[in-house]
Amino acid sequence: MADELDALLERVGDDGLRAELRDRMARLRRRRQFGLVFETHLPERVRLPDHPIRRGSMVVRRDAPVKEAPLEVLRVKGKKAVLDINGEAETIACDELVVVAKFGDPIYPGLRRLGSINRGGEKPAQVVIKGENYHTLEALRFSHAGKIDCIYIDPPYNTGARDWKYDNDYVDADDGYRHSKWLAFMERRLRLARDLLNPDASVLIVSIDEKEFLRLGLLLEQLFVDADLQMVTTVISAKGTMRKREFSRVSEHLFFLLIGEAAIEPWWHNMLDGGQTEVAGAEVSWLQLRRREPTSTRKSRPNQFYPIFVKKADGSLHSIGDSLAPNEDRKKIKPPRGTIAFWPLNTKGREMVWGLTPEALRARRDDGYFRLRTWKPKSEKVSFQYLPSGTIDAIEEGRIQVQGRESDGAVRAVVGDDVKGAIPKTVWNLDSHNAEMSGTRLLSALIPGRRFPFPKSLFAVEDTLRFVVGRRRDAVILDFFSGSGTTAHAVARLNRQDGGRRQSISVTNNEISADEAQSLRNDGLLPGDSRWENLGIFEDITRPRITAAITGQTPDGEPVVGEYKFTDEFPMAEGFEENVEFLELRYLDIEDIELDLAFESVAPLLWLRAGGTGPLIGERCNKPGKPKTFDTTDRYGVLFVPDHWRAFVENLPKTVATVFVVTDSTSVFASVAAELPSGVDVVRLYENYLTTFAINGGR
Repeated sequence: MADELDALLERVGDDGLRAELRDRMARLRRRRQFGLVFETHLPERVRLPDHPIRRGSMVVRRDAPVKEAPLEVLRVKGKKAVLDINGEAETIACDELVVVAKFGDPIYPGLRRLGSINRGGEKPAQVVIKGENYHTLEALRFSHAGKIDCIYIDPPYNTGARDWKYDNDYVDADDGYRHSKWLAFMERRLRLARDLLNPDASVLIVSIDEKEFLRLGLLLEQLFVDADLQMVTTVISAKGTMRKREFSRVSEHLFFLLIGEAAIEPWWHNMLDGGQTEVAGAEVSWLQLRRREPTSTRKSRPNQFYPIFVKKADGSLHSIGDSLAPNEDRKKIKPPRGTIAFWPLNTKGREMVWGLTPEALRARRDDGYFRLRTWKPKSEKVSFQYLPSGTIDAIEEGRIQVQGRESDGAVRAVVGDDVKGAIPKTVWNLDSHNAEMSGTRLLSALIPGRRFPFPKSLFAVEDTLRFVVGRRRDAVILDFFSGSGTTAHAVARLNRQDGGRRQSISVTNNEISADEAQSLRNDGLLPGDSRWENLGIFEDITRPRITAAITGQTPDGEPVVGEYKFTDEFPMAEGFEENVEFLELRYLDIEDIELDLAFESVAPLLWLRAGGTGPLIGERCNKPGKPKTFDTTDRYGVLFVPDHWRAFVENLPKTVATVFVVTDSTSVFASVAAELPSGVDVVRLYENYLTTFAINGGR
């Protein structure tokens, strides 16, 4: 048919008409549905709880059924609104109503700062956003279009168990449009995600089970035509989940879409049958000196219980002591002047053992195969690390190359280029990926007494990300179905292992389960009430979990009990040297969107676009009535009044990489941009922010 139409076009005598017809036909061909066909459904409406009730607003009752049509506000009298209900005027209290916007109505996002954790110095912050993910993705188009290196998502599996909502209503097994709603829901978000991924080299990873993996695979192929797609099956519970009349389920699936030049990176484990090897170009792995297994007590190996003396001044090694006799009291050992004695004690103070005898450890010290790291003078903590004998043999045989030595004499060694590493297989079966042990139980240690359904194994997510950003120490990773916050936690672990500066952006709503919602409604509570909101995913799970992981303390202020295992073993109570910024997506009122009133709400978007590092320019005024003409940090600057560009340029730190210029004039913007240093990303902001940040336009 296409060939016949092309032949007919050649018979059109008017060149202009022929070109126009050919263009229209090309558009129709691009729009034609093929492969996966489904009901597109109307996009979800969005509630705007921050918006005031005023004349002309479209509203619904806070407790209204989802299918109830929005009502128009005819007028507002005090704290009550007069609504048009079936042609009749009816008065309802404003606090019982909420403004809504349908898909296509422009809305204006902002971000409100909810809190910070500062433990990472100059590292980029791990960003956690509380908000509806579709509009958050639209907002991120301003800050991260084409900048995301990896997206990892674990979307709702659409099991029919009322575990997700469409248009503010839970979708269950009786919904005849369950699958098409899920596809429409996913398609809209994946289209936005596509705009955020780096087209030169990036990876999209989607976790799913057997309920939707066939449809999801087709959807991904249609949306990411030029990407290479592969599916991995991963065992999450070897004991399985029993299902009536069916096989016991033990696995899930991961779709990997490789975009541009992206490729899967080899590792030392093939993920299936124990095949292990070193990876070319990778730094060698150092082991923690203290033995972790419960049986490695002082009594089991008395010759491996001895002190290591560390200098208080700088955390460097002073000396390695001798083994104590079985009944000798360690507390009677006096450290040399200016040192601290470290013993192999677990987090509960029990006497364990080091992994080597003092003689063997001294030999490794002399050869550069023993080192001290992560000295923390305030808490007097340090990490003792050594190279295993297999790695030492590889160094001496030339398979691992010593590129130099650190200031303390420790070797800097990498695997030789002739070693290929282990290519991960498409079936994964590791004990560390057990969702119960490394997901549910680990989460319980971080936030005791709180429950979250089916959290991912921390180590499974860590391994998944390692294959695509293991060598990208500055990668940006986005998870817009972040749930309990496992992705941010996994990124912190990867950074600790190699000193990386990877940044995660985690997005989650604050929904509660269907059962909790019904219980709260029975008590007369509605969304927006403090008790309701405090039980939401973000407030009850995500934020507390990430806070506990980074600080090493539970919400009650107690040290987290337990230790990380597998790739990097250390007490969970140590936390991580990371920064975290908690933000909330807001919907700004159009009447408040003026330069002085809205800047505080859009300021975090500018900070995100500038890299999410360091302080945030969060205020437009030094004091009421005295607006700033410009402001800068070490990373970015904002020129509020272009007439002051000379002073702005003179005061601009050399480290600034991004500049925002507030002006409605194209010529003024171009003139200012020409005066700024080359290489600076110059971004125009409109004075009332409407054009800059309007979203929900029906894409």
